[in-house]
Amino acid sequence: MNLEQLHRRQPVALPLAGCALAAALGLLARSALAAEGAAADPDWLMMTVELLGGLAIFLYGMLQMEEGLKAVAGERMKGFLATLTVNRFMGVGTGALVTAVIQSSSVTTVLVVGFISAGLMSLSQSIGVIMGANIGTTITAQIVAFKITKAALGMIAVGFAMLFIAKSDKTKHYGVMLMGLGMVFFGMHVMSEAMAPLRTFEPFLDLMKTMDNPIVGVLIALVFTAIIQSSSASTGIVIVMASQGFISLEAGIALAFGANIGTCATAGLAVIGKPREAVRAAIVHLLFNVCGVLIWLPFIGFIAALVTDISPAYPDLTGTARLAAETPRQIANAHTFFNIANTLIFIWFTTQIARIVEWLVPDKPLAEEMIIVRTKFLQDELLSTPSLALDQVRMEVMHMGETVNTMLQRIMPAIIRGDRAALEEIRQMDDTVDILHAGIIDYLARISKQQLSAEHGRELMQLMEAVSNLENIGDIVETNLVVLGHDRIRDKVEVSATTQQVLNGFQEAISKAVAAAVQAVGQRNERAAQVVTSMKSEITQIAESAAAHEARRLVAEEPNRLPAYTLEIEIIEMQKRIYYFAKRMAKTVMPVALLRA
Repeated sequence: MNLEQLHRRQPVALPLAGCALAAALGLLARSALAAEGAAADPDWLMMTVELLGGLAIFLYGMLQMEEGLKAVAGERMKGFLATLTVNRFMGVGTGALVTAVIQSSSVTTVLVVGFISAGLMSLSQSIGVIMGANIGTTITAQIVAFKITKAALGMIAVGFAMLFIAKSDKTKHYGVMLMGLGMVFFGMHVMSEAMAPLRTFEPFLDLMKTMDNPIVGVLIALVFTAIIQSSSASTGIVIVMASQGFISLEAGIALAFGANIGTCATAGLAVIGKPREAVRAAIVHLLFNVCGVLIWLPFIGFIAALVTDISPAYPDLTGTARLAAETPRQIANAHTFFNIANTLIFIWFTTQIARIVEWLVPDKPLAEEMIIVRTKFLQDELLSTPSLALDQVRMEVMHMGETVNTMLQRIMPAIIRGDRAALEEIRQMDDTVDILHAGIIDYLARISKQQLSAEHGRELMQLMEAVSNLENIGDIVETNLVVLGHDRIRDKVEVSATTQQVLNGFQEAISKAVAAAVQAVGQRNERAAQVVTSMKSEITQIAESAAAHEARRLVAEEPNRLPAYTLEIEIIEMQKRIYYFAKRMAKTVMPVALLRA
């Protein structure tokens, strides 16, 4: 973690550290009091401090584990999402796998939104991935249901050593992941110890009995999860309570149901002000979880009986001890069963769900859509994972490239026809290019504040250069070619049919080069980059041929030829400059060995 990240996290990290320190001191004090035979009545202040400290360690550990996993496997998981969602069933499996690995359904959803925006995935296909993401999140509950507290401090120590001793970034990321996992288990241990005195405190036990009302349990977990914005953390806390024998299996299942709905608040907040695709994905997530809870809420008893039969049993124990030993794993299994069963029910209706969501969030009229110009793929949620954030930048470069290519395709017909309205539209399109350029540069600057590997640092600089070259192409069209178009109208210069063919042929070659350069950067396609650089001789030959054509017409002393010659030669020079910037874009993708060849 670099200094910039540390400063940015101070508002969260410092309270977490304070709570954790207080929890540790509280545990020491409790041990001393127990050794002296202190009274069994709860010390509410000390218990609160310990509980908050344990929660802080637990949540921070989850954050670190998630960041380590995303750094290690995030880029590969994005590749899985892009290629293995050919049908709804593959989508479910891929969504579950990706989310289980990177431990973040929010990141999975953000990636899905990007694919929808790019036309790589339909809304119907994305629904399967979102369902799978819900299954993937249950892996956390399965992990925390294990009782390996004794190994927690060892994990933290080994992870810390890997983080500060290892030289490779990959090993450091594994260290962060292991240290985070150890903190998760240690935080659970601290919370369990903090709540231990409540085992014999009758008023608290009576309060816990109200959790047996499933509606109350769902509402409590819903609100709590919406506040901490992590269903995995909420479910982990439920398992901690179950491990102390405070709640029954049925109550734990109801709390897990509420956590599933509460986590939708995270997605709801994240899509405020975002494109329609993001809003639709969030609504799919909400509908899936709410409808699932409504279906299964009356059958909590059935689920409890089922998971009791399939989960490990401890018949040698009795009473609260047996409840504490068996319930954590049963709740984790119930959580997994709920999400798998929901998926098996709704997977057959992805097309219908997509239609409902599109009806709830309809497309806007084109005129209204063009009022607001903004980036499509740059999501703040991915900034902490540079590999994924940089991939989003590449998609945004392709989005920007679409506008630039449209400008190039329209500019020559507008100049030849003398179409003032078309020239003005092209000028306005460059305003769009400028906005997208500013958004990409700002996003890249924010990525640069993250902890970057050497490879990601080079990639970031290459993208900055590439997007600036693309913006320069847009500026040439606006500040030079559009102006030449207005000059042609003002001076009443006529372009002959033969010259039109020459200029249009040159324009087609230039547009091909720019499109290939955008593809090279957007898809990291070295072959496309080589296509651009290999066009140098072709472009030079076309330019020389066009210039020779203009010179022959000038010598022929045709009427009004000098203004026409000046205009057409300027157009040719601007096209050559556009190719120069396209070639510079392509070179940002090519290996150094090829550049030197």
